[in-house]
Amino acid sequence: MPAITLTTLQSLKQKGEKITMLTCYDATFAQACNEAGVEVLLVGDSLGMVLQGHDSTLPVTTAEMAYHTACVKRGNSDALILADLPFMANATLEQTMTNCAMLMQAGAHMVKVEGALWLAESIRLLAERGVPVCAHMGLTPQAVNILGGYKVQGRNENQARQMRADAISLEQAGAAMLLLECVPSELAAEISQAVSIPVIGIGAGNATDGQVLVLHDMLGLSITGRVPKFVKNFMHGQDSIQSALKAYVSEVKATTFPGIEHGFSA
Repeated sequence: MPAITLTTLQSLKQKGEKITMLTCYDATFAQACNEAGVEVLLVGDSLGMVLQGHDSTLPVTTAEMAYHTACVKRGNSDALILADLPFMANATLEQTMTNCAMLMQAGAHMVKVEGALWLAESIRLLAERGVPVCAHMGLTPQAVNILGGYKVQGRNENQARQMRADAISLEQAGAAMLLLECVPSELAAEISQAVSIPVIGIGAGNATDGQVLVLHDMLGLSITGRVPKFVKNFMHGQDSIQSALKAYVSEVKATTFPGIEHGFSA
């Protein structure tokens, strides 16, 4: 397939074709995801848990993120590479610029930052300097200690209203994409309609413009044994990892994944 760009993703949203995204941390899986037709590879700070064995994403450093981004770049030919800005890497505007530059120079095409309206100024400055930004809203794992655990966000009307308003404001600030994690399906659908940029969901129903899962989760690999509600094991019924990756792409495109059982209500 031709190289995926922001323009490609915007066109998919406008056509109503779902966008496929998976986490990826190395060259081998980057190539495998390319062959399966995955449009976006997320070099997620989830690597702190699934690769490094930590109990959260908090210990991951920008240098580690840049290392894995470079690994993914070497195996990638077609997909857009999205890299996470890790915990406290954007504590100041100066830090944000420096750390995003490191990720882009390592091979990212876009950076992902966790938060809400307070991100607006840094998003504006990054966009002005040629750095596309995906704003990660809802359940933001880097803020797990503030949130009191891994809980669904936006279930009460005040939270939902604020999230809708923040999403619109972040688009206006220059965000090129939104990612909604563990948000009630109806709210995620409303936000997807309210903004013109692509909205990717994880535990946010199937009315978003695309889906993302942690690669290890969708392959049925877990060192904790705890499987989130929004995960489906795509290795079931498949004879190879490549077949599982293709099944994921096919089901997202057909809107058969996620099903109702993978989402949350208000």
